[in-house]
Amino acid sequence: MNASAATASGQPSQEDRLRADLYNFLGLVLARPMDRMILDQSAALSGDATPLGRAIDGLAAAARNADPKTTAREYTDLFIGLGRGELLPYASFYLTGFLNEKPLATLRRDFRALGLARAEGVFEPEDGIASLMEVMGAIIVGRFGAPLALSRQREFWARHVAPWAGHFFDDLSKAKTARLYAHVGHVGREFMQIEREAFRLAAA
Repeated sequence: MNASAATASGQPSQEDRLRADLYNFLGLVLARPMDRMILDQSAALSGDATPLGRAIDGLAAAARNADPKTTAREYTDLFIGLGRGELLPYASFYLTGFLNEKPLATLRRDFRALGLARAEGVFEPEDGIASLMEVMGAIIVGRFGAPLALSRQREFWARHVAPWAGHFFDDLSKAKTARLYAHVGHVGREFMQIEREAFRLAAA
């Protein structure tokens, strides 16, 4: 990431599109159990020799050996369970120990400022990790309007993602019931570290 989040034409750079793609992918695989199509797409991913690239390769290998039924059971054990899953992937819980607390209210305020609203029929709190990954991808490429400048991306990330997402992904990578999703945790953890350092350098 460099100091400009868009090309001279005002469109997102190729680098930012790749960032958005990874945010969108994380949002997709965390929003619901991976079906056959998503497993096949994950299995086709290829990384490089960086820590993030190796994490992506690990996820691809795990996806090649996964099936939708087992993946759905793993997802349920992790995030739903009988009463609750092993992990509660919400900012409010990670930051306060309770659901529907101040972090959610702050996020809703910032969503309103961005012109965003929860879709009809969606009852999950908006501060879930899948929702935040999706929104980050959207504001980078302008899916809900004009792409946000890098400084505004950084503000949103610092307020709503940075304080807890890395901890969540680390927990996911180590969760007792995680197999395939442990690799999602590895990818997310490495990506959050890259974003943290890139935003830091951009602000320097």
